[in-house]
Amino acid sequence: MFGCLVAGRLWSSSAVFQVQTDAQQVASDKFVFNLPDCENVNHVVVFMLGTVPFPAGMGGAVYFSFPDPAVGQVWQLLGFITNDKPSAIFKISGLKAGEGGAHPFGMMTVPQAPSVAQVGVSIESLDLLAQQTPVSNSAVSTVDSFTQFTQKMLESLYNFTSSFALSQSQMTPNPSEMYVPASSILKWYENFQRRMMQNPNFWKT
Repeated sequence: MFGCLVAGRLWSSSAVFQVQTDAQQVASDKFVFNLPDCENVNHVVVFMLGTVPFPAGMGGAVYFSFPDPAVGQVWQLLGFITNDKPSAIFKISGLKAGEGGAHPFGMMTVPQAPSVAQVGVSIESLDLLAQQTPVSNSAVSTVDSFTQFTQKMLESLYNFTSSFALSQSQMTPNPSEMYVPASSILKWYENFQRRMMQNPNFWKT
C-alpha cells in the first residue's frame, strides 16, 4: 500500500537513493519502515503505491522516530498523505533526537541497531489530520525543491543502470534475461526532465 524512498549522502558528493515497499504492518491501520544508516539520511519520500487507496474520509499521518534505546521511542509528526496528495517529501536531517509528542504507535519494539530509525504511517480521519501540527523544519513543499529532488533521483537511476551497460560483443546469450538499450533509458530520462520543466505537477494527471 505504501512506499518509502530514502535520500542521503555517503562519502562522496553524489546522492544515494533507496526505495522500500516492504512496510511492516504493526496494526490494522499502522505501518512502519525501518531506515538503516539514518545518520546519512537527509530526506524521505512517503508515497502510495497506487494499488489500494485510503478509505473515504481517511488519510495517512506520517511519523518519524529516532533510535534512542535509553529513552525509548520518540516519535515526531512529519505531515500526511491522502488520496489527493499521494506522496510527500520530508527533510529529517534537521530534526532533533529526543524531541517529540503524542503518537498513535504505542509501545513498540525499538530496533536493536543504534543507527536504525523508523518511519510510521497511521491511517486516520482527514478531520483529525487537519487538527494536527507537524514538527517544524520537516516539510519540503516548494516546487523548486521537488523538481530538484526528482532530477537527482532520475540522475541516480540513469547512473545506476549505466553501470551495468555492455556492448553487444560483450553480452553472453541468456534466454531468461531481458536487456533494455541504454539509449531508451536516456530518452525516457530526457523526456521526463523536459516535462518536469514544463509542468512540475504533470505526473498528477
